[in-house]
Amino acid sequence: MYDDLFQPGDICVPRSFTLGAATAAYQVEGGANSGGRGRSIWDTFSHTPGKTEGGATGDVAADHYHRVHIDLDLMRTLNLDAYRFSISWPRVMPTGEGAVNPDGLMFYSRLIDDLLDRGIQPIVTLNHWDLPQSLEDKYGGWRGRETAHAFETYAEIVGAALGDRVAVWSTHNEPWNNSFSGYGSGAFAPGGTSHADALAAAHHLNLSHGLAVQALRSTITRPDAQISVALNNFRIEPEGPDDADAARRFDAIANRIFTGPMLRGEYPDDLILDTAKFTDWDFVKPGDLEIAHQPIDLLGLNYYEVMHVRANPAFDPASESDGGTDFPGSERIEFVRRDDLARTGMDWGIEPRGLEEHLVALSEEFPSLPIMVMENGAAFRDTVVDVDGIPAVFDVNRVNYLSAHVAATVRAVERGANVIGYLVWSLLDNFEWTAGYGPRFGLIHIDYETLERTPKLSSRWFAELCATRALPVRTPSSEKAHAEREGLDAAATL
Repeated sequence: MYDDLFQPGDICVPRSFTLGAATAAYQVEGGANSGGRGRSIWDTFSHTPGKTEGGATGDVAADHYHRVHIDLDLMRTLNLDAYRFSISWPRVMPTGEGAVNPDGLMFYSRLIDDLLDRGIQPIVTLNHWDLPQSLEDKYGGWRGRETAHAFETYAEIVGAALGDRVAVWSTHNEPWNNSFSGYGSGAFAPGGTSHADALAAAHHLNLSHGLAVQALRSTITRPDAQISVALNNFRIEPEGPDDADAARRFDAIANRIFTGPMLRGEYPDDLILDTAKFTDWDFVKPGDLEIAHQPIDLLGLNYYEVMHVRANPAFDPASESDGGTDFPGSERIEFVRRDDLARTGMDWGIEPRGLEEHLVALSEEFPSLPIMVMENGAAFRDTVVDVDGIPAVFDVNRVNYLSAHVAATVRAVERGANVIGYLVWSLLDNFEWTAGYGPRFGLIHIDYETLERTPKLSSRWFAELCATRALPVRTPSSEKAHAEREGLDAAATL
């Protein structure tokens, strides 16, 4: 039903460029009590009343664990170069340390083999937030440095088992959310509300990154394998000339707290000064920064929106809290909602030029480090319609969004940015953390009652891009089909 809706455009993606799609274990796998999997902090958190929209959990999600071969065949129709997925630590090691669950490890081993059989390269993330609950109970999770050493052992075990076949490894996904949303604001699992704990968690994530890189280097055997970390390194723009310090403060606590140790071997001085009220940083032990600063092969970037910031004119030092707000010092900063921007279903501002500028800036800051866009995508209202008895989703808004952001990535490369790939978030509609099952990011629609998969128009668009390396443009029949079925202005572009 999507035939002849696209034709090749003038913008071309380099043939060497990796194009793919991404997911995360807790968001798609389901099978929470299958195959010997242990409990994670997101199991506990999502089952706590009031923590997620509608009480949603990842118990079933998209049921990828049981329907993986259906999803693999869908991936093949998308012509993907690569598929990025995360390994569920509690599926491989139910308590986070000690005994290994062979069934859990075999699930990922077979997934990798099946991807390679279909000509799709596996990109593996070791930690996408689903920390084993046992480590939270025993060590305080990422508050405790013992968890960093448990992560090192986990990386060594997984690297030894899968390291002959995986193309790209990422140690962590968005450690910002793991630390500040998980231990500082209480918004994410495990729900901690201490800025001191969040800063300690951030450091132990940095430490564990370095330990895991060392463990992977000692175990993986695929000669062309690359090691990375996926950061939601924010594009930050001050609203006016008086807001430069607000931008600097947020850059320190959101970006440089991770790029400093991982890529430079140091915490920035201004970060230490800005956070002195909350901690004395005594959790940083001799040798930690040398361990965190391990050479990596590429930097993963997750991009969704530009953060427009300004100083909070009503800031009162007496109001500055020790936890329960977004991050240490967040009372000093305001995030500006730009009404002149189109917005996603998550109310995120749509600014492709922000991705372009950010890729160029990061390449200038770290010129020897290739960058892969490991997540970029958008949630929109998706409606399943009947086309001659066949379900379809004409998600033109997502096609527009992805087209604009892939074009922005290509422009960044043309300006000299060292970008080697682009991965769509997400392959499947999924459990969207505290937002539950309302937001849909997938190229593939999931009916959460029947678990039926329905490829969306965006899946055909992306399949065409992967096959031709030319940015597909919509044909007049595409405009007409969408307008007829949705009653929208399908010709609108971003």
